[in-house]
Amino acid sequence: MVSRNIVIIGGGPAGVFAAIEAKRRDPEAAVSLVSEEPCEPYERPPLSKAVLLGKAVAADAPIAGPKGVAGHGVALELATRCTAIDRAAREAVTATGRRLRYDTMVIATGSVVRQIAMLPLGAPRVHYLRTEAQAHALARELRAAQHLAVIGGGLIGLEVAASAAELGVKVTVIEVMPRILARVCDEETSAFVHDAHRRRGVDIRLETALTGVAAVADGRIALATGAGRILADLVVVGAGAAPDDSLAAAAGLAVDNGIVVDARCATSDPHIFAAGDVVRFPGPHGLVRREDWRHAQDQGAVAGRNAAGAAEEYRSVPTFWSEQFDLYIQGAGTPPLKPDREVRRAGAGSGRITFALAGEHIAYALGVNSQRDMAMVRRLIERQVAVDPAALADPAVPLADFLKAKTVAAAIR
Repeated sequence: MVSRNIVIIGGGPAGVFAAIEAKRRDPEAAVSLVSEEPCEPYERPPLSKAVLLGKAVAADAPIAGPKGVAGHGVALELATRCTAIDRAAREAVTATGRRLRYDTMVIATGSVVRQIAMLPLGAPRVHYLRTEAQAHALARELRAAQHLAVIGGGLIGLEVAASAAELGVKVTVIEVMPRILARVCDEETSAFVHDAHRRRGVDIRLETALTGVAAVADGRIALATGAGRILADLVVVGAGAAPDDSLAAAAGLAVDNGIVVDARCATSDPHIFAAGDVVRFPGPHGLVRREDWRHAQDQGAVAGRNAAGAAEEYRSVPTFWSEQFDLYIQGAGTPPLKPDREVRRAGAGSGRITFALAGEHIAYALGVNSQRDMAMVRRLIERQVAVDPAALADPAVPLADFLKAKTVAAAIR
């Protein structure tokens, strides 16, 4: 006997984990996952790296594992767009007019690319990167390109730049800020990553704004900037993303640059939850929105369990990662508005971690080629372990020692 109908809208990690955890929490529930794409939900991080390089396809990395969403007892509705939510009838309405009855719902519609008016989505030789189809279209054109221009020196823009450079394409990155990765990196790490790109031939132009775009007779695109004219075969725009909250807004849910939810991922309608890139939720300094994969997974799981009858609060340490050339860049925690202290720790080879401390605790850490240490850093942040700055800076002191010290102190008390 079916206990309840749970409808999940959105085939990204937040939606997939919401569906899996809802079914796990209530095995008798009928759980449906509605996805606009025509294929099994897949991981997006490889799109700007392995997929562009021809080393993988999206099907190699299904979010739900080798058995797919159906293997978890969830009904998967592919190539299905939800166009409206009838809250009074508790029905999701699809583009074909079909109505999906729900007792509870999770909206996980994710985000959409921020477009530049001068370089609209769909224009010839202009690419935005969000889906498998877009990644394959860019990969095909990169094989015949000589010069790629990338608008934006953030994570996605630099990942595409690195992939293109590995393919032998000349790359110019246009960044309006004084340095790359300004939102996630300290100045020293930013300069380190910048130098890695420079050494591989990527031309990064800082404090440079795009002022005009024109088509050239030979098919190339002329980009006018304050630092001169750039002729490119292709342009990739990495101008960030915006929450895809139009469905929720049209249904009358509270939105404010994203769907507003409480700590339990509940929207202004008690029968509807939301998770992932599309939401704004309570953070350390008020409502926040995050776009990292770990957040989508963890918050989606909480929203799914709550839609199935639980009453959990979402608590998660923000994390992100980025692969560029031989650099594996990771961040963990929330950057404080003004850190009390910055501590740098060297690692093996090119490994390094920069810590931002709030009092005696790590608030944020950024690591390069320090995967094992960063896994421990996340635990130190989660457990709010007090650290000694001098010992933290000493690579001879294992980070696990801080965790052991707290465990011993707790046992003594």
